[in-house]
Amino acid sequence: MSAKEIGKLRLAIDAVDAQLLALLNRRAALVRKVGALKGGAPAYRPEREAEILRRVSAHGAGARDGMPADSAVGVFREIISACRALEQDIRVSYLGPQGTFSEQAVRKHFGQRVAAEPAATIDGVFRSAESGATQFAVAPAENSTDGVVGRTLDLLLTTPLTICGEVDLRVKQNLLSRVKRIGEIKKVYSHAQSLAQCNGWLGQNLPGAQRIPVASNAEAARRAAKEKGAAAIAGEAAAALYKLKVMAAGIEDNPNNTTRFLVLGQVEPAPTGRDRTSLVMSAENKPGAVHALLSPIAANGVSMCRIESRPARARSARWEYVFFIDLEGHQSDARVAAAIAELKARAPFMKVLGSYPAAVS
Repeated sequence: MSAKEIGKLRLAIDAVDAQLLALLNRRAALVRKVGALKGGAPAYRPEREAEILRRVSAHGAGARDGMPADSAVGVFREIISACRALEQDIRVSYLGPQGTFSEQAVRKHFGQRVAAEPAATIDGVFRSAESGATQFAVAPAENSTDGVVGRTLDLLLTTPLTICGEVDLRVKQNLLSRVKRIGEIKKVYSHAQSLAQCNGWLGQNLPGAQRIPVASNAEAARRAAKEKGAAAIAGEAAAALYKLKVMAAGIEDNPNNTTRFLVLGQVEPAPTGRDRTSLVMSAENKPGAVHALLSPIAANGVSMCRIESRPARARSARWEYVFFIDLEGHQSDARVAAAIAELKARAPFMKVLGSYPAAVS
């Protein structure tokens, strides 16, 4: 292709860019009008954003020569984020410090135009949103390799917050350091779960290196940046934040390693047609109690996509375990509503944790 032909194509791209900018400005003006009509209602509407992203993904999946669906979704997430910020400044608490996978989950779900505020503990993440210091909280709930995050489930029992969204984050572990060669690494810092997720790779490639668990992967990166012969296992965000080289990428033993995060706040999303309802309940301590308790779910034709048992924190003579359950559908759906009504009548304790759009990848 000649320079002249390339020049023509670039002029065409410039013209498209001008059209895109004009359309973005038009979208922003419409968003401002919607915000004025809302009269102070929350700018973040999980169901509306999920519907937009699903529509973008469906159109992108059918495009032969256009932008891949996941890339198009990423672009529209940021458009939504920028326009949402025109209505309201949003603050979101997450398990810090900066550079953690929790921060990546915040950015994936809300985009860049929110104030992401780190907390030292999961309890702090919840307290921040409960007190109104932030409008929303993002907390890890379970990992495909390591299972549930027990503290998050325990706090869901008593928090006044409701689940209004979920984020599935593909966890890509990287070996980060300032050394020139991997063979120079004498110690590896990381969170205990990340060390476990990379156990096979470490055993094969760094069998003599000391493995040191720390509070977070971001803290691991901070230490690796200061110590000679040290490395960290963390995400790319931590590498950029602490100016470390990616010595090896994707070193997790399970290539499908994914963490599910919950978005919590005071917003109650409307149905979208692809929703989940989370609830927690107890069962009496007697034979057949759990089976009898769960039977209304099947009887009403509702699909249960997850169940997890946890020891009850406040034990009584009647029940010692609670069960966290995810159902397909919204609590306002007729079948789900009927199942929940029966469960409430049977369970010694029950709490609906929220209905929310299923995660958009």
